[in-house]
Amino acid sequence: MKTQFKTLLSCIALIAFMACNANNKNQNVAYTSIEKKHHDPNKQFIKVALLLDTSNSMDGLIDQAKAQLWDIVNELSYAKCGTNKPNLQIALYEYGNDGLNGKEGFIRQVLAFSNDLDDISKELFSLTTNGGSEYCGQVIQTSLNQLDWGKNPDDLKLIFIAGNEPFTQGKVNYKDASVNAKEKDITINTIFCGDYNQGISSFWKDGAQLTNGDYMAINQNKKTIHIASPYDDAILILNQKLNRTYVTYGQIGRQKKELQAEQDSKAGTYSKANAVSRTISKSSHLYKNKSWDLVDAVEDEEVVIEDLKDDALPQELKGKSKAEIKTYVAEKSKERTAIQKQIQELNAKRKSYIADKKKEADNGLENAMTKAIKEQAKRKKYSWN
Repeated sequence: MKTQFKTLLSCIALIAFMACNANNKNQNVAYTSIEKKHHDPNKQFIKVALLLDTSNSMDGLIDQAKAQLWDIVNELSYAKCGTNKPNLQIALYEYGNDGLNGKEGFIRQVLAFSNDLDDISKELFSLTTNGGSEYCGQVIQTSLNQLDWGKNPDDLKLIFIAGNEPFTQGKVNYKDASVNAKEKDITINTIFCGDYNQGISSFWKDGAQLTNGDYMAINQNKKTIHIASPYDDAILILNQKLNRTYVTYGQIGRQKKELQAEQDSKAGTYSKANAVSRTISKSSHLYKNKSWDLVDAVEDEEVVIEDLKDDALPQELKGKSKAEIKTYVAEKSKERTAIQKQIQELNAKRKSYIADKKKEADNGLENAMTKAIKEQAKRKKYSWN
């Protein structure tokens, strides 16, 4: 039985919530980072490692991943853990590509755990395919060894691995990797790109069951279907206004602002509806950019404005007093909040419209799998209200 890679993305989305907790600090910016006053050491994290086969036959898989990233984010924004909004980090690996180091199992860590949505999008778009050997056990073990999974028992830790060769290839036995994953309370979910029964016979289902994960089979070459809505144009206009509320600072500010625009453009290359999905992601609390945006940095208490040097400021704030800078940032923050609210209101109508269209499409398997993944998430008390 087959379904789109969108199933994979929706599954990830439906087991997590993305509240940005950036790992990277700007090393070259003239500002003072201060201790967070409201830090909660017990707050839950959702940690998802996405392991993608980038051998020659996987062009369709990678294309679907690029096309559906923002659907992941938007589903994530509806999840809760009790009354909390857990932080989420995503890591990305590629494997099975002849262009990678054979001594390391043709595996590359593309991105360590990150919550920077623009960086995640950028790295997905950087992936290319090339024929190779696919070592599932080894890439799983590599992600277990390299990533900081943490030790909080309340965290939800997930691996999603997608590919189309036998799960048994390579020098690392997938069963040993599964034992190690289970010891760290990490669930492995497998996505076979091909016939459902073929995936079972090549041990993809067993690879998931060993950690009580889910096994899925998809048609990786099926094109993503984006559903347009009557609200799309208005949302895209609001995206332009939203972009004007970002206030760059530091040496990477301009570069990151350009990256933001670049990822807007790339989302639009797939369809208007995909660009809309990205805009909705940007309107949620999941999209935070405290490393380069002064509005987010001040809100997250990452920056003390009094300590900012003039050369760290954007042109429009150079020579301004600290009081003037604070006023400007506060105005941009207020403006952003209002725009985000408008986008979310339009999105509520858009979701209802799309839900009706999806019913017409009768996505039965996808709905069934969504239910299964929600059940998996209940182990950590997650819900979607």
